[in-house]
Amino acid sequence: MIEIKQNGNTYKLPNGLTDFQKEMYVHLINWKWDNITKQVGVYHRKDREGVIRTNEYDAILPDFVRDDFPIVYPLILDDLKQHQALYSFKFHEHFNHMASSQAANINLFLPILLNEKADSVFKQLKTDFKRLAIDELYKGFRIEFWDGNSNKEKGMLGDHSAIAGTDSDIAIAYYNHNDELCLWLIEHKLTEKEFTECGGAKSKGRKPIHNCNHTFSDIISNKDLCYYHSGRKYEYWNITENNQSYFVNQSMHVTCPFRGGINQLWRNQLLGFALEKSGKYKHVYFSVVKHPENKALDASINNYKNLINNHPKFSIFDSNEVVTYAKSVNDEELNNWVSWYEDLYKV
Repeated sequence: MIEIKQNGNTYKLPNGLTDFQKEMYVHLINWKWDNITKQVGVYHRKDREGVIRTNEYDAILPDFVRDDFPIVYPLILDDLKQHQALYSFKFHEHFNHMASSQAANINLFLPILLNEKADSVFKQLKTDFKRLAIDELYKGFRIEFWDGNSNKEKGMLGDHSAIAGTDSDIAIAYYNHNDELCLWLIEHKLTEKEFTECGGAKSKGRKPIHNCNHTFSDIISNKDLCYYHSGRKYEYWNITENNQSYFVNQSMHVTCPFRGGINQLWRNQLLGFALEKSGKYKHVYFSVVKHPENKALDASINNYKNLINNHPKFSIFDSNEVVTYAKSVNDEELNNWVSWYEDLYKV
């Protein structure tokens, strides 16, 4: 933990933040102090010796306010609770952090999805969007989407459990201009420096064969070279093999192209392929939405775009684009939300 002094205030922050993260953390803490409380929050972590260490951080909400969901836009809170009761999705460990991407994702999309002018907004953001499929999922969307709803199910990718698995921050069901039911998977990032990285190389059960230096073609020829396949029995490489033309530039990677942050993008797209094969959704698309000033993710995004040769099934946009389109419909309820959102997230 470090303390920085700025404008007469002292801020308790984590170590290792980028300049953008420091700027956003200070802004979010100021918002917390102005709108919620000035009391610090506490983070408990276990060190290598198994000892619980306690650190105070200004960006974390203290326990006594958490049940009120003070960083969720108030008008969507009832629907959020109903949605959570229906699908039992997990609130992330750091949901009560001012920089929570899960909270930011909820605050960006639900006020629009629950508004009567949702179609008018999303038509501008996605060209094939005709209307929200409000009878699907929960009023047309699902937070922390995957293809099951029980810890006993492993899902189409075979990787789901109570503590792990592939999911998208939000999925939006809609009809395209041919009145075909489609699904839009979206991953939301606020201040993160990287996407979730591949954990295969760090797994305790891996063997020398799983050295992650094999190429895409090597692994397609012998999928047991990947720990996710032979060690965990995930469906990642089976689905990749059936859709390998999508990863058109895989030959440019001298080791497994899904090492590092591309891993999360790859797995979300595999979920899309599996959902299309199931037949319920005619087309499944995947997008990343991020804060416009967060440039740290660009390297992984550009590497992935290169891997798939800018395939239209994947797209990237900034959160301020969503806000701009919401403004354009000139709805009083949405305009109120826009003012709140821009103030909180500095867009």
